[in-house]
Amino acid sequence: MRRALLPFLFLLSCAPWNQPQNQPLQGENAALVEPLTAGDGEVYIGLAFSGGGMRATAFAYGMLQELRAAGVETGTPNGLLDQVRLVSGVSGGSVMAAQLGLYGPEGLTGFRERYLITNAEAYMTTSALNPLTIVKGISGGVNGRDTFGRYLDDTLFHGATFADLRRHSHIKTWINATDMANNTPFLFSPETFDALCSDLSKVKLSEAVAASAAFPLAFTPIVLEAHQGECTYREPDWLTAARYNPEATAAMRAHARALESYTRPEEVKFVKLLDGGITDNFGTTGLAVERARAQQPYAPLTPEEAVKLKRMLFLVANAGVEKDYDWTQKVAGPGGVNLAMSIATSAMSAASRSGYDSMRGEMRLWESELIEWRCALPLSEVRRLRGTTEGWDCKDVKLLVGEASFAALPTDMRDKLDAVPTRLKLPTDQVDMVIEAGRMATRLSPEFNGLLASLTGNDIDTRIQTGIAAGGRRVTPLN
Repeated sequence: MRRALLPFLFLLSCAPWNQPQNQPLQGENAALVEPLTAGDGEVYIGLAFSGGGMRATAFAYGMLQELRAAGVETGTPNGLLDQVRLVSGVSGGSVMAAQLGLYGPEGLTGFRERYLITNAEAYMTTSALNPLTIVKGISGGVNGRDTFGRYLDDTLFHGATFADLRRHSHIKTWINATDMANNTPFLFSPETFDALCSDLSKVKLSEAVAASAAFPLAFTPIVLEAHQGECTYREPDWLTAARYNPEATAAMRAHARALESYTRPEEVKFVKLLDGGITDNFGTTGLAVERARAQQPYAPLTPEEAVKLKRMLFLVANAGVEKDYDWTQKVAGPGGVNLAMSIATSAMSAASRSGYDSMRGEMRLWESELIEWRCALPLSEVRRLRGTTEGWDCKDVKLLVGEASFAALPTDMRDKLDAVPTRLKLPTDQVDMVIEAGRMATRLSPEFNGLLASLTGNDIDTRIQTGIAAGGRRVTPLN
């Protein structure tokens, strides 16, 4: 019996476990805290890109193309892309988020040819017929960081780190993974790496994106080491309050507890990260953290930005496919790999729904607090912050949350999109179809149309209150 097991045990030992590469903290991560800024104008755009492999990346790219084409009458060279101040990405969407965050609007140039229509599985083991693939999957994951992560570095990021991201970009960028032990979203942020006593500035973007896209079985978890005792860590007050505040959301309390576990060697020595879509498929945890950290109703904006702001749009690119009823037509199944995929997909679908609802709730509360603060300001303070009181209306601020998805598209196109697999390599015709779907779904978003209406001087207030956007489409108001 032992001899019969030897080959199997040998194969188990071949699983490509990822050794931690994050380094101890030297100094502080505070320098990497990016301001959540609305710029000099009255418009702020935040984007959230869901998971879904190359399909998700192409869909997000289509959304960005449509943003670039829209609003050109404002005189900005990149249309509404110049108003994007925040991008959050999960799994396949994190590739596009990191690309935009690192390179800005210029990152779209040539992106289709350099990445979308290439084989991002080039370094990966993908054959399900290979017994070694099956054994590696069962023992922890088939592919390590030297597969997809290496391809990202070779193709897009070229060794860029979070220090490069902070240095080159005005766009606040959130890359999201899943902490397997705590069952919580893991945000590659200064707060998280402070708790780990680890230097975020030296972490490669490709490492973060590979962790965000590490789908169970297909990838071995990305591993980070907790360097407890190698820095002086003091838990921030907002995080302590979130843990003990009975009115704090369960998600925030879980996030606070996860960070606490990173400081305790008896609990966590190594953090194991998998696909961010398992717990937060839109990457909304960062928004919850920003609001929890806020000590003022206008925060994380500055007072000057808060009085100038008129329109804030958070647009979600949801590249999820519709339900798969194939295995419901017979008694047997799903089993094996299909069962594991079904469980992971179910978790991601649930995370998508709860994540979107969470984002809407956060924005609804923020809008209410922002209006209350603005309307309590003396006119002298408004003049100081805004430069003038002319045209001042303390209630003239709208925070819109919209979703662009396959659901808004024509039925025949949606059926074809639902057949696009969640892979990192797609035929060119499928890539181009998904790109066009991203553009169309963005154009059909009522909230996006509402923003465009406000930029062209249309009466968006009445449209929002009645639920009608440009072109007669419905808008779902936050309040």
